[in-house]
Amino acid sequence: MSYDCIAVEQRGAIAWLFHNRPESRNAESRQLLDELDTALANAVKDDSVRVIVIAGKGDHFSAGHDLKEAQATRAGFTVEERYAYEEQRYLDYALRIWDCPKPTIASVQGACVAGGFMVANMCDIVVASTDAFFADPVCKSLASAAVEVLVHPWVMGLRAAHEFLLTGRRMSAVEAHRLGMVNRVVPRADLEVETTTLAEDVASGYPFASKLIKRSLKRAADIQGFRASLLSHFDTHQLSHVSDEYRQMREGGIAAGIARGKEAAKK
Repeated sequence: MSYDCIAVEQRGAIAWLFHNRPESRNAESRQLLDELDTALANAVKDDSVRVIVIAGKGDHFSAGHDLKEAQATRAGFTVEERYAYEEQRYLDYALRIWDCPKPTIASVQGACVAGGFMVANMCDIVVASTDAFFADPVCKSLASAAVEVLVHPWVMGLRAAHEFLLTGRRMSAVEAHRLGMVNRVVPRADLEVETTTLAEDVASGYPFASKLIKRSLKRAADIQGFRASLLSHFDTHQLSHVSDEYRQMREGGIAAGIARGKEAAKK
């Protein structure tokens, strides 16, 4: 199958799924997300694939949702239309990464922001380059209650999540590793090689045993309330878009909101 917004490469038992819009910092357009979900499903069905890597071509993993596209095509959505669109492309697609029966690895360089943060952190393992940074500034910039999938407290801890989301600041790969959100931090030049070495190590295991331990680990998270927490926040995120704060932000211009987020990220 051919793709326009992602690139798929199978290297032995490893399927690499790349964000492939480097000219847009790999912003996640509707088409990119649809293609990524399709490619993930195809990799799951392919018995020759043992491990799936989600990565990004160019300088960045992903700068997040494609806000220019959203302004051009979805600004006039009703509440119901926004809910349906985001439920499918953000919540459902993200949970399919989380529920993937095969091991998944995010290979992250440069910006991993908002929607990109969401995708990377739904993977089982995260490998980041030394220049990678993570951010979700939408509470500070766009008057939205974080991105659609509030994975943050589960991957970085509750106190760190409070500071991260309320300030909108950037988190370096080194800090993310210290908090346990990132498994390994490697030099940028070595990111693909180190990710490959790890993926091949994981792929060398027994696939059914890997599937079962993944299922048990995800059930452990669900027993602690992971899925219920994410579903609850999705509705809260939708509510934030009909608030007076959000209306005022929109009237002031999305560009101004984005600029506020960039300033917050510098602190």
